[in-house]
Amino acid sequence: MAAVTYDPLDPEVRRDPYPHYAELRRSAPVARIASTGFYAVSRQRDVREVLRDTATYSSSAMRAIRSFGRPQPPTLGAQMSGEDAARLVAALPFPALELVTARSVIYVDPPVHEPLRGIVNRGFTPRRIAALEPRIREIARACLADARAKGELELVADYAIPVPVTVIAEMLGVDPERHADFKLWSDAIVTSQTDAAARATVQPPATAFIELFQYLAQVIEERRRAPREDLISVLLRAEDGDALKPAEVVIFTLLLLVAGNETTTNLLGNAVLALCANPDQLAAVQRDPALVPLLVEEALRYDAPAQVILREVTRDVALAGAELEAGAIVALLLGSANRDEEVFPGGERFEVRERPGHLAFGLGVHFCLGAALARLEARIALEELLALPGLRRRDSGEPERISSYLLRGLRRLPLAVDS
Repeated sequence: MAAVTYDPLDPEVRRDPYPHYAELRRSAPVARIASTGFYAVSRQRDVREVLRDTATYSSSAMRAIRSFGRPQPPTLGAQMSGEDAARLVAALPFPALELVTARSVIYVDPPVHEPLRGIVNRGFTPRRIAALEPRIREIARACLADARAKGELELVADYAIPVPVTVIAEMLGVDPERHADFKLWSDAIVTSQTDAAARATVQPPATAFIELFQYLAQVIEERRRAPREDLISVLLRAEDGDALKPAEVVIFTLLLLVAGNETTTNLLGNAVLALCANPDQLAAVQRDPALVPLLVEEALRYDAPAQVILREVTRDVALAGAELEAGAIVALLLGSANRDEEVFPGGERFEVRERPGHLAFGLGVHFCLGAALARLEARIALEELLALPGLRRRDSGEPERISSYLLRGLRRLPLAVDS
């Protein structure tokens, strides 16, 4: 196995990982990374093989999403002091052990995965998602109202965050008068989990977790007494005696906040940045809004919102000539697979055209539960944004990115429009 210099913890690699991915695909498609101990898998054919073989490559590694090495139980307070973690445990509306043992679609494997996925799928049926389109468009237009008047907006804070957060809040059934609180909690929790450099700028994570848990406990109890048509009611509704436990509803809510909201936020930021860097593509989509669905797919491929997912090897196995021992962690580089020359000739170029085959939402039984929602939110948000005349960046140079080895997105992107 060839020695490599790729290190996902290196700020320069995070700034632009794609040349490093290309070198991995050429010289070491399965490479052990010294700083983390995991094996980076960079070619699409190998990423697909791992994703399809859930018996050999377990998603239990996603329990270790915040750390490197062997999977550990979920530690929501990983960035908290001992005192804050104790406050969090004391405030839980259920025994702490239930949180540790709670099932989650993101890190359980078949056969446990299928019935659990069936429960949460009830809230994400095609009919439910399609019915959201008018409301998502209304939310997007409301977020852009000030931009039309002022001639400017900060894409992330003013648009890419509030659109999906508001959608998720309404899907969950958060009371309108608590939407502001929900956004504060969401910002703090998502930042604490995904952006190490920005944690000091939001509400302390322990406080956000405690307040969210207490609110969810109240809502769960209310929905048990008087179910509605919101997502929490759907998750609690037993069919053949099967439903999510309160701790599992909380875990799923956190998954929606971090994986769901952040995916759409990063997708929108990466898409707009790519358009601004390729004015011919921006002009083409503005001339023909029917291209927006292809724009969404190209943005997912070109600069994937989630760059890495983890799997644990369950038995000694060979992958692309590399010998992996049981217990090893493999990091599937989705961002690399999406630019693999074998699948996407000229993949380093951003071109709004049909190029099927990206893995931005994964593959197989763990294909992203919220993919249809993310695509719908992104399509509507981009249609509304691109209708603003004179859309352009207000600054130049390297954009400010979130500090994460797993996710790729922008912390801010100031834009100008013609008012």
